[in-house]
Amino acid sequence: MSNSKYLLRFNVGFIINQPVGTFRTLSFEAERIQFETEPVFEHFKGEVKVNRVVQGILIQGDFQAAVPVECVRCLEGFLQPVHTEFDELYAFREEEADESGQLLSENGFIDLGPVVREYLLLEVPIRSHCKDDCRGLCDVCGANLNQGACEHYPRAEGSVSRAGRIGD
Repeated sequence: MSNSKYLLRFNVGFIINQPVGTFRTLSFEAERIQFETEPVFEHFKGEVKVNRVVQGILIQGDFQAAVPVECVRCLEGFLQPVHTEFDELYAFREEEADESGQLLSENGFIDLGPVVREYLLLEVPIRSHCKDDCRGLCDVCGANLNQGACEHYPRAEGSVSRAGRIGD
């Protein structure tokens, strides 16, 4: 498993003294990555465009991953795909910083770990469903209706009413 402490930390010193408008694109990829706190992200990949702008360094990120979650209908675990795009300015001076207040460190390193984690977590749905037609659990016996009918809901596949399952 990759640790974001190193994967998403990079030196932008190569671009600091370049003319405004200079940019480079960096790619990142890991089968599994865990930031300082939970969760673990699977199939993590992304790209950042490092742009030299008047105020500092503009990072334009595009990341995707899958995060383990639990379906609110059937309570089964699954990997929820998430995707995010963002722009973050790392200003040279405090007075040039935007509302995020990110400043470029004196050593020229940027650690995107906390930023990427935050943006990816914002994309996780509050009520995740394993599939659009998840049938949920029987509200009487708790049987997973995706695995078959129970004595309380012997109806044919796909005909369970919304009132007949837990989680909606």
